[in-house]
Amino acid sequence: MPRTHPSSETASPAASSTPDLPEPGGLCAIHQPNFLPRLTTLAKLFAADHWIVLDDVQFSRRDYQHRARLAYLDDPAGQQWLTIPTHLPSGRPTLIRDAVIDDPDLARRRTAGTLRQRYGASPHWPALAEALDPVLDAFGTGRTATVAETSTRVLLGLLGWQGQILSSSRLPARPGRSVRLADLAAATGAREYLCGTGGMAYLDRSPFADQNITVAPFRPPTTGIWSSGRRLSAFWAFAALGPQDMATRLQAPAADQPTLQTAS
Repeated sequence: MPRTHPSSETASPAASSTPDLPEPGGLCAIHQPNFLPRLTTLAKLFAADHWIVLDDVQFSRRDYQHRARLAYLDDPAGQQWLTIPTHLPSGRPTLIRDAVIDDPDLARRRTAGTLRQRYGASPHWPALAEALDPVLDAFGTGRTATVAETSTRVLLGLLGWQGQILSSSRLPARPGRSVRLADLAAATGAREYLCGTGGMAYLDRSPFADQNITVAPFRPPTTGIWSSGRRLSAFWAFAALGPQDMATRLQAPAADQPTLQTAS
């Protein structure tokens, strides 16, 4: 199906109405908002027609919701964490959408400075720096999830993605891990659900089958820039190769895994 233009909806916890839903069909991916997401995560979202931002599950400090592993521009083996200092108002049960940034102004300056230090020498830095402005502005909301989601939106925008973004907190769904994911996917009218390799280990496909949704495993390439794609932020690849080259490498449709694996 033709992709729609990106939704203007934000992941606001105050929103209560159900958003306008897309026309039925296409591919759906469901993923937590990740800060400057890993290449494999970005590739999965790019391959989908709809990204449901899973913003109403428990925040995890061991995940990528508030941190990104950056590779050095000229030495991908050299790496460092870039972290958004985050406070959980309700302790461990705090939902992703409710996590707040400790000292947003300082976090913004550190993020801007670290990215400039790591990638300022790239010939693609001027375009990347301009694209980062909305991400840095998002620190003003004080919400970690807003910064993380905005960073993913920005990278998808650089790739020319034309899908729709929805928030799980604004969609009706029953409890239960697999049942809930199936209900969320069904809310988009999608006929296929893109599932990462980690999710395939626990996912029960029967709730999807009940709603005539096929579960499609997403298996990204494993060589070239993809060899560290499960660990490193995709931002390094944008700085090393440029947005246009990255878009070319991610053009293959989600269902055409052999084509996708020819990227290097």
